[in-house]
Amino acid sequence: MKVVGFTIIRNAVKYDYPIVEAITSVLPLCTEFVVAIGNCDDNTEELIRRINSDKIKIIHTVWDDTLREGGRTFALETDKAFQAIAEDADWAFYIQADEVIHEKYYAAIRAAMEQYKDDFTIDGLLFHYKHFYGSYDYVGESWNWYRREIRIIRNNKNIFSYRDAQGFRKKPNDKLRVKLVDAFIYHYGWVRDPRAMVRKQKAFTSYYHDDKWQEENLAKSNEFDYSQIDSLELFSDSHPQVMKARIESKNWKFDFDVSKKKYSLKERIKRFFGFRIGEYKNYKIV
Repeated sequence: MKVVGFTIIRNAVKYDYPIVEAITSVLPLCTEFVVAIGNCDDNTEELIRRINSDKIKIIHTVWDDTLREGGRTFALETDKAFQAIAEDADWAFYIQADEVIHEKYYAAIRAAMEQYKDDFTIDGLLFHYKHFYGSYDYVGESWNWYRREIRIIRNNKNIFSYRDAQGFRKKPNDKLRVKLVDAFIYHYGWVRDPRAMVRKQKAFTSYYHDDKWQEENLAKSNEFDYSQIDSLELFSDSHPQVMKARIESKNWKFDFDVSKKKYSLKERIKRFFGFRIGEYKNYKIV
């Protein structure tokens, strides 16, 4: 079974992405790994090349900074990385620059890929998510966070990255048929120094909104205000081993009263009935 990992990245150093941890966490499951590096103005490529693995293949791309339509640029770049995967691969393992796999899930992930490798009615594998917020001690608890997403897809070039690269679909525009894996993606996109978080947010939103919208809607502070969150819960489990050094180097403090629940009216109604009405599901679990 040949599994090729793939990801996209641009200015990882400048915006403090845990891209090394993301790639390193997936490498044990991969035969090769394609990294599409965009046009950077920092030392991102040097950072990637310092990863001690001959599995990594770097391709260079140029991001379209004029395309400000719902994060479409991220999907286009993801497609470039996916298309660079050789035809003899069975599975393609997508990991975003702020996502990490815990080593305790390797066996379950590998078993699922083996089980469904020759079942071509299955287009991909679906993962659960833990969204860390503010620090490495808290995860999002409200129903606003997405619960699941596809991260392993069959190496079928009719599959394409959908919308802003959160998930995938298959031509012409069909949802993928997937199996749910008993494994979590640890998402660290909302954990960084508050100053770095402001820089990242400004850069990120530029792929969704024009300058006028950003001027009117983004806070002018030099530090991101993590306190404006509806609900969190304490994380008491272990983090992936590859995150150990990054966690130990954390140089800011964030505390949150987990007893505070600032649910919207819509979420309170959903919780009352115990059903996630209208939940976004870009896949078909079979």
